[in-house]
Amino acid sequence: MDVTESTARETPTRPLAKGRIAAWFFYDWASSAPPAIIISFVFATFFTESVAADTTTGTALWGNMMSASGITIAVLAVLLGPVADAGAGRKIWLGAFSGLAIVAGGLMWFVQADTSWIVTALVLAFLVNVGLEVSMVFYNAMLPGLAPPHMVGRMSGWGIGFGYVGTIFCLAMALALVMADPPPFGLSSETDEAVRMTSVLASAWFLVFALPLFLGVREPPHKVSIGRAIITGVTSLADTVRMLKTHGNTARFLIAHMIYRDGMNTMFYFGGVYAAGTFAMDQTQILLFGVLIYITAGLGAFAFGWLDDRIGGRKTVLLGIAGLLAFGIPLLLVETQTAFFVLGVGIGIFFGPVQSASRSLMARLTPPGHEGQMFGLFGLSGKAISPLGPLLVGWATLIGDSQRVGMATVMVFFVVGGLLLLAVREPLGERKET
Repeated sequence: MDVTESTARETPTRPLAKGRIAAWFFYDWASSAPPAIIISFVFATFFTESVAADTTTGTALWGNMMSASGITIAVLAVLLGPVADAGAGRKIWLGAFSGLAIVAGGLMWFVQADTSWIVTALVLAFLVNVGLEVSMVFYNAMLPGLAPPHMVGRMSGWGIGFGYVGTIFCLAMALALVMADPPPFGLSSETDEAVRMTSVLASAWFLVFALPLFLGVREPPHKVSIGRAIITGVTSLADTVRMLKTHGNTARFLIAHMIYRDGMNTMFYFGGVYAAGTFAMDQTQILLFGVLIYITAGLGAFAFGWLDDRIGGRKTVLLGIAGLLAFGIPLLLVETQTAFFVLGVGIGIFFGPVQSASRSLMARLTPPGHEGQMFGLFGLSGKAISPLGPLLVGWATLIGDSQRVGMATVMVFFVVGGLLLLAVREPLGERKET
């Protein structure tokens, strides 16, 4: 017999509903591919190298667009998290924002390598990023209802690790598409159709593999209409703020997460752009680099998921941040593509664990019944200052006339976020504020 999320939370020691967990994992598998292909490694590089007038201008424009999308995501995350808790259901909103990302990604096929397409390209990328990031508010909020307390870290890590595995397969397909000479399916190399088709591939991948979640995970019956839920959710924002005043530990975590996550987001957004502009890597090399990063990130997420349940999410995140700094700082100094590949792959080992351990730590700190509300704040903290990172990279790149100077700003976010995380206390074994 299938069980709903609320029932699973009330009886956390019962056998896990493996089918529902697998369906939840598949959304990570589905949703991780579009950010890799569209936001980081392929379309972003295509935009800065071919659509924009030059790489420096393209980097700045891409940074401004990501900043604007970050503001939008932050507002929507904090507004819509409480809406789901009010009883309108998470899957409805999850489906709406997933659909937005899928449609916008598919329309990227029409973007040409010409400056007249700059605005269209930026608008579509904006919509993809908003759809992806806001959908994660509702997806992440399902975790406490699916995982018993002693398995939150592993399920979070396995989900993200599973997502990385899916992204590896999708990136490999994109790599084969771009490397083919002549391009398959009658695609023209003169108009970059193989590169543009990768966005369609990512959107189709998202659509197909997101379906198990919508078909295999039931929610409790809706208590109120969607319209009433919106009103209730919006008016509960004041309650959210008051809740944080009495949950200072959670507030400290959200502030730390806000800062180090912005560094991670910025590094992700500009990874492919940096590889192309500073190391003269072509699209094939960038895709291969992306595949290698996701392999190590997936392995890291799986491995550190066990560590998370043993030592806690806070310590796991701190270890991950230390690893990002240890590999990230030398990455700004090396000159050869080989050194860039080695250090970049090393960064991947720690990228996944920081993401998964942050999610599991938020789950442990979340009071039962407030998952959408608190994961809305979690989503907000991941985007609240997201305009800052890309803006700093874009403007530092322009002022210093160097992508190395721009990317150096990312390291500051890791240092500050890690130091703030030291003040956070984590409850282990049960979800309550300590």
